[in-house]
Amino acid sequence: MAYTYPNTKRDSIADDFWGTRVADPYRWLEDPDSSETKTWVDAQNEVTFAHLDQIEIRRSLRDRMEQLWDFPRWTAPIRRGDRLFYTRNDGLQNQPVLFRQDGRDGQPVVLLDPNTLTQDGTAALIASSASDDGSLLAISIAESGSDWQTITVLDAETGDALPDHLGNVKFTSIAWRPDGGGFYYSRFPTEDEVPGAPPSTNQRVYLHRIGTGQEDDELVYSRPDAPGLGFMPFVTHDGRFLVLHVWDGTDTRNRLYYRPLEEDGDFVRLLDDFDARYEFIEHVDGRFMILTDLDAPLGRIVTIDLSAPGRHGWEEIIPEGDDALVHGAVASDRLITMRLRHANHVIRVHDLSGKVIEEPDLPGIGSVVELTGRPGDPDVFIGYQSFTQPPTVLRYEPGKRGFDTFWASAAGEDERFTTRQVFATSPDGTRVPMFLISRSDLEANGSTPTILYGYGGFDISLTPTYAPARLAFLEAGGLFVVANLRGGAEYGQDWHHAGMFGKKQNVFDDFIACAEYLIHEGITSADHLGILGGSNGGLLVAAVELQRPDLFGAAVPMVPVTDMLRYHLFTAGRYWTSEYGNAQENRDHFEFLIEYSPVHNVSEGVVYPPTLITTADTDDRVVPMHAYKFAAVMQEKADPSAPVFLRVETRAGHGLGKPTSKVIDEAADVYGFFLHHLGDMP
Repeated sequence: MAYTYPNTKRDSIADDFWGTRVADPYRWLEDPDSSETKTWVDAQNEVTFAHLDQIEIRRSLRDRMEQLWDFPRWTAPIRRGDRLFYTRNDGLQNQPVLFRQDGRDGQPVVLLDPNTLTQDGTAALIASSASDDGSLLAISIAESGSDWQTITVLDAETGDALPDHLGNVKFTSIAWRPDGGGFYYSRFPTEDEVPGAPPSTNQRVYLHRIGTGQEDDELVYSRPDAPGLGFMPFVTHDGRFLVLHVWDGTDTRNRLYYRPLEEDGDFVRLLDDFDARYEFIEHVDGRFMILTDLDAPLGRIVTIDLSAPGRHGWEEIIPEGDDALVHGAVASDRLITMRLRHANHVIRVHDLSGKVIEEPDLPGIGSVVELTGRPGDPDVFIGYQSFTQPPTVLRYEPGKRGFDTFWASAAGEDERFTTRQVFATSPDGTRVPMFLISRSDLEANGSTPTILYGYGGFDISLTPTYAPARLAFLEAGGLFVVANLRGGAEYGQDWHHAGMFGKKQNVFDDFIACAEYLIHEGITSADHLGILGGSNGGLLVAAVELQRPDLFGAAVPMVPVTDMLRYHLFTAGRYWTSEYGNAQENRDHFEFLIEYSPVHNVSEGVVYPPTLITTADTDDRVVPMHAYKFAAVMQEKADPSAPVFLRVETRAGHGLGKPTSKVIDEAADVYGFFLHHLGDMP
């Protein structure tokens, strides 16, 4: 059948890129607030939901997902003295609730229930930070999925809100002074403070003193000479130093500055060459402990003597190994390191000189999503999950071997499902790992509905995580595959760099190789193979379905980046130039970006796989114009025998803090779409 879509106006706008004329007929869709765009979005949603409403299995999927989601889950607690702070979701609450608990066996006390802040559950608790004595709690709240947040302060005894109210905040940490009288944070200036500044530039570090207005906050550090820099403040555990993690967009390289906490002088630019990753771990006896990939693509840990910081004097305490070293923390007077071994986590416990004390076994092939603890704490808490085990909080106590389960849902490990790992081979010979998750009794064959999921960028690893919606798909007889592509951090910086800039095609080739493996091995077939990814993964899905439309039976690019020539002009887009490049400023970048930019590579009359493009009208990370433009050009050019639908969520952003009800609705639509087009289901 031929699908019909709402009429979409075409303009004659075009740009000149280094002598090449590039048409941009749907630029008017870049304005999400215009009445014309809103009318178009409403019409698109009407067509999309008319199709989705005809998919019978979608309704039963949603009901089953709601059942699977209905279990309690906790975050790893943060200890301050005897007090524990954590969030808990009883199951179907739109947002997790913030609790305080005095002691391991104390009665939980609700400090904040974000579900009471709005009627639709779109106000989310993004972060919290407790003062050293546990008497105060600074919290960050975001609304409608926005990156922008508001910081307020709670009395940790009563949960009452103090008058402190800080705005213009995103991409910051909160670092309390040891006396509890205030904290350091970063914010962006208002338009009046820096007129005409590009979005998300000129971030500054401030000291906020409890009980004062934001206008009275003390400016601690700024770099007007380098407006693109951002700052994450930290206070060392002993209260001696204020440390700034200095970042520039999404570049993994960074700088580290510091100064004595009680001094007002200049910051010492300890590491200012912007030549590697430097993750500050802790200050120990006059030395900073740093995780770096300098001269070690898989990571190592060094200590730097502050009195003689030259590189010749660095002491390496954890050398580079065979696995990617991704995190280090000093907790309970131990150095805890986390490594990636073929895309799942391994924990090691060291003394402060780096000597290995123990490598405690995690419950299985899974992920450490949280690690909380400070040098003087009696224990360390770890948030753990896998493809088949719900989020679980483990506790490690020095002197005792292994982990104890601190909190776990009643469900536990779901033995109905199994996970195995296989490796595909990319065209250049690179081995690409994949996790295959399915029912234990599933015998995959050429008709098995299969979803291949990927990301491949920004130094982000796809490790095993628990997703109730995915279990509903597996119960229905589906197979879910997670591909660990180049561009991520699974095998260190060399793996990441192999998927950046002009090497982005490696990521697409890896994904295609994974698809071909699944088909060649008889696990599925092209008609029954779908591809899924979000954000940078949405770019992946869009680019790959255009390059190999014959290889897939359905595609769902979620909140995708699709206009690679103009992405950097919007909100957080400027941060990504260190990953993708900038077509306007560099001719070489234009040459490789135009080769795969999805909105510029849709061919006339090609039968592309059925496609469901998702976005949200308040996404200020990957602005919705990317999805709008891609839908418009696909509907214009693609053979109409396969549908191209656009699903636009309202009052939900890039995914941060999305209410549970909206998550379930979207998941039912996505998996229902896949099963309908891949599994010969009604």
